[in-house]
Amino acid sequence: MKTFAQATDTQLIDVFQKGDTSGLEVLVHRYKDKIYSSILFLVKDKYLAEDLFQEVFIKIIDTLRSNRYNEEGKFLPWALRIAHNLCVDYFRKVNKTHFVASDDKDVFEFIGDVGDTADTRITTQQTHDKVRRMLDFLPEEQREVIVLRHFAGMSFKEIADITNSSINTCLGRMRYGLINLRKVMVEKQIIL
Repeated sequence: MKTFAQATDTQLIDVFQKGDTSGLEVLVHRYKDKIYSSILFLVKDKYLAEDLFQEVFIKIIDTLRSNRYNEEGKFLPWALRIAHNLCVDYFRKVNKTHFVASDDKDVFEFIGDVGDTADTRITTQQTHDKVRRMLDFLPEEQREVIVLRHFAGMSFKEIADITNSSINTCLGRMRYGLINLRKVMVEKQIIL
């Protein structure tokens, strides 16, 4: 297998479309944590998130193979939009308006380096658990913008595209989401 670690997303897509699956393997490896984390944050069910994650890449593969991909240079926002749409479709299908709760490990363990020592890992996990519980108190729209911005690393323009909202709406949701998180910290006496 050739090494494409330094290749751009567009180059990797081109390699895949020419028949070399290692291009797609690098893309999956590059973005799997962000895509999976975003899905898990929305559905809050590890097994459902894994299923939807696989569906995202099936859609990506189908689109790339049929040469219908036209988002040059914007692979991650495009993939996250597919993930978001699949989550919305799932909730529409089961006719639910609330997120599914999960007692499994949360998404924070997939984001960033948790440190080298057991103490650091435990402290980080406890902080992540507190933040996740706090996010549960937010309205869906605010939670979604915070997750996409801080955990998927998306710009407000990309978030606006994915959520079919204006940039100002996304900025407002972020602002009110952060204000509400502060209120939750005070009301619930949560110390991070």
